[in-house]
Amino acid sequence: MTTMTDAALAEFKMPDVGEGLTEAEILKWYVQPGDAVTDGQVVCEVETAKAAVELPIPFNGVVRELRFPEGTTVDVGQVIIAVDVAGGSGSAAAAPAAVSVPEPAAPEPEPEPQGRQPVLVGYGVSEASTKRRPRKGDVVAAPVKVTPPALVPEPEAPVKGNGRPLAKPPVRKLAKDLGVDLASLTPSGPGGIITREDVHAAVAPAPEPVVTQAQVQVQAQLQEPATVVPAVVQDGVRETRIPVKGVRKATAAAMVGSAFTAPHVTEFVTIDVTRTMKLVEELKADKEMQGLRVNPLLLIAKALLVAIKRNPEISASWDESSQEIVRKHYVNLGIAAATPRGLIVPNIKDAHAKTLPELATALGELVSTAREGKTSPAAMQGGTVTITNVGVFGVDTGTPILNPGESAILAVGAIKLQPWVHKGKVKPRQVTTLALSFDHRLVDGELGSKVLADVAAILEQPKRLITWA
Repeated sequence: MTTMTDAALAEFKMPDVGEGLTEAEILKWYVQPGDAVTDGQVVCEVETAKAAVELPIPFNGVVRELRFPEGTTVDVGQVIIAVDVAGGSGSAAAAPAAVSVPEPAAPEPEPEPQGRQPVLVGYGVSEASTKRRPRKGDVVAAPVKVTPPALVPEPEAPVKGNGRPLAKPPVRKLAKDLGVDLASLTPSGPGGIITREDVHAAVAPAPEPVVTQAQVQVQAQLQEPATVVPAVVQDGVRETRIPVKGVRKATAAAMVGSAFTAPHVTEFVTIDVTRTMKLVEELKADKEMQGLRVNPLLLIAKALLVAIKRNPEISASWDESSQEIVRKHYVNLGIAAATPRGLIVPNIKDAHAKTLPELATALGELVSTAREGKTSPAAMQGGTVTITNVGVFGVDTGTPILNPGESAILAVGAIKLQPWVHKGKVKPRQVTTLALSFDHRLVDGELGSKVLADVAAILEQPKRLITWA
């Protein structure tokens, strides 16, 4: 969103980068006063409660002023950067301080658009309020003579002045990840904006069910640990207060909402996974699996997918607004990840359709992407069931809380050598404990027990991966 304060100075406002969010934290500036910028160039990275997003600027010029430093939380609609669109000649580029603003030049008459005017990223907000993204109301930016961001007045498929279709940054990233050309899509969003569903529909036989507000899960793109400033503890200080924001704030809200909305039931089973651990070692030596990430989590994930195939009713969600149960004939398998910035749950799309090598590849990419801090918002959207591996911390198990909008979550405890009765004798065996939490509105005790029992049976006798698949 931009405004023009004079013939040479353009202001870029914090856009709504994600479905009604009211604020965002500036994580990093990629430009400084005096730097030249071009239309579409990324100038900063911001973090909302859902994700971290890079913001491109919609015009050419020279940076005059950065209105907020890194680490500042800014309301949607506030000006964050001023750019001299005339090129920053003379003192304009050398004076990053506040500048006097003359009256704007009289623009040529243009028909006022109905509703909000689409911009480069997201939508503009009403000048009357930045605390909630208004659904109606007009916001008209005064035109400029240098690279004006004129819109093609085609309500069916509007594009920006440079011919690019209208879409928010997370949707553009999703389209890029899936190899979809946005220009080839028919937009279904308000004002002709392309939505995530439009992108998914282009690569799937049928669009996935629309995710409701109650199903919004925590999304956040991983950032480098250096962006997290640790609290400095001084001698004698007994308490330290840390502001709750970003991923932590969203996680807290989602977990409270899930715990007090979905009636949780958790069941436990302790099993002998010695044969599974042997199969892991055999797969590591298999030439078909060379170069792939092979570990117990891979076989646990495959076991859960087979159990869901045998009990497909568990792959579902609750639609509170329409009082319907939405059966999902696919599995987007979430993998919970603890990061310095908080908990995230990226998921493997259509995991049910993947072979074991394909699943290993997807798990490897998920882990490496998370480590590099490049997990995209699209990768953390639309999960159906989740696995959380608390065993990596040395604990036996836990009572996991459901991701909002999902039906079940499987917690895997530490795998330990323990005495176990095997073939009538007490022997040392590899043992672990599984815990399955599920939404009792969707999943009865019988169904939840069958799923957990199937996972346990497969891990005790991994040959069932073949006989039950």
